[in-house]
Amino acid sequence: MATLNQVLVIVLSVISVITCSSNAQLSPNFYAKTCPNLQTIVRNGMRQAVAKEARLAASILRLFFHDCFVNGCDASILLDDTATFTGEKNAAPNRNSARGFEVIDSIKSNVEVACNATVSCADILALATRDGVVLLGGPSWIVALGRRDARTASQSAANSQIPSPFSDLSTLISMFAAKGLNARDLTVLSGGHTIGQAECQFFRNRIYNESNIDAKFASTRKANCPTSGGDTNLAPLDSLTATRFDNNYYNDLVAQRGLLHSDQVLFNGGSQDALVRSYSANNAAFFSDFAAAMVKMSNISPLTGTSGEIRKNCRVIN
Repeated sequence: MATLNQVLVIVLSVISVITCSSNAQLSPNFYAKTCPNLQTIVRNGMRQAVAKEARLAASILRLFFHDCFVNGCDASILLDDTATFTGEKNAAPNRNSARGFEVIDSIKSNVEVACNATVSCADILALATRDGVVLLGGPSWIVALGRRDARTASQSAANSQIPSPFSDLSTLISMFAAKGLNARDLTVLSGGHTIGQAECQFFRNRIYNESNIDAKFASTRKANCPTSGGDTNLAPLDSLTATRFDNNYYNDLVAQRGLLHSDQVLFNGGSQDALVRSYSANNAAFFSDFAAAMVKMSNISPLTGTSGEIRKNCRVIN
C-alpha cells in the first residue's frame, strides 16, 4: 500500500504534468480579461499600415514565417543587434529584405497604452499576420494566443533553417518537415506569394538561365532586372494581383510564370503538381487549406508559461 509521501509525490507529478501541458496550450481567449481590446488594436494598426502601403501585409507575413522557422514563433526576428547581442535581422534571408518592423513597433506601442506589459510581441506578430492577409481579401483563421517573447536569437539558425528562394523541391520538403510541416503545407503556405514582391537578386538566375519559364514572362521581368546591377529592383511575386490575396499564384505556376526558383519547383513534373493544379482551379480550397496551415505553423515551438518574457519594446530584451 502506498505511503502518504508516495501519494503526495504521485499527486504532485500529476499536477506538474497538467500544468506543463496547459502552459504549452495556446488559447484564443488568453487575453480576454487582461487585454480585451487587443484584437481591435492590432486590426486597426494593420488597417492603417496597409492603407498606406498594401505590400506591408506581405512583409508582415514574411516576418512571421521567418520568425517561426527559427526556434519557433517567439518574436526573435524583431530583436535588434547591439554591441553585445547578435539578432537575426542581418542573417542572409533577412538582411535588407525583411521589413515591416515599424508596423509592429507602432501596434505594440498602442497595445502597451491599453494593456501595459501584458501582450507579447510574438502574439502581436501572429495577429498582425492574419489581419494583413484578411485586409487583402484572404482567408481568416482563429489565432490562439499566449506566446511569450524570446530572450535569445540565432543568426546561424536563420541562415541555415529558413528556406532559400533558390532551393529545389526536395530541399524545401525536408526543411518544412524539420518544422513539423508536410509537403502539402509547403505548397499551400508558398501560396502566400500571391501577395508581395521580390528583389531582382533572388530571381535573376531564373529569368536568364532556366528553361521551364514562359518566354514572354521572362522577357518582361528582364526589363527591370539586368544581368548585373539592380539587385534590389522589385517585381511582383504574383504576375496579375500582387496586392490581392487569391489563387492566381498557382495559375502562374501552371503557366510557368513562377518568379522564384522555389516557386516554380512546386509545378515542374514533381510530387506537388496535382495540388498546384487543384489550387489553381479552386480558390476556396486554397483559402481553407492556407488558413489551416497558418494555424499549424503558428504553433511551432511557442514559449509559454514562465519561459521567455513579455517584452516592453519588441526590439530589445527587457
